[in-house]
Amino acid sequence: MQRLVLAFINSMRALRHLAKHEKAVQQELILFLLSIPLAAVVAPTVLSFLLLTGSVLFLIMIEVLNTGIEAACDAVSLDFHREIQIAKDCGSLAVLISIILVATVWFYTVWTVVFS
Repeated sequence: MQRLVLAFINSMRALRHLAKHEKAVQQELILFLLSIPLAAVVAPTVLSFLLLTGSVLFLIMIEVLNTGIEAACDAVSLDFHREIQIAKDCGSLAVLISIILVATVWFYTVWTVVFS
């Protein structure tokens, strides 16, 4: 149980840091908070609600991992290295893919609700 508590404390420390210092995470947290009531109105089923809000949480998770990759790369070197650029670009691509996923899930659900 102590490991679980310590892991929770570490996670909350990371969330607090990201919420204070990372603009993308700040925007995505706001998006998540807005998505909850909006999804409650839009979603025709509980599963749809979970998909809508879960897709935004997935985006936040990918953004957190991307930020971790960037922090690790910056800790290694602030000089230009092709390998570091590739690692950072891959993290950025993962965020882009998750944004496309969020947009697709929301568009499909709203489209289905409006035109059915």
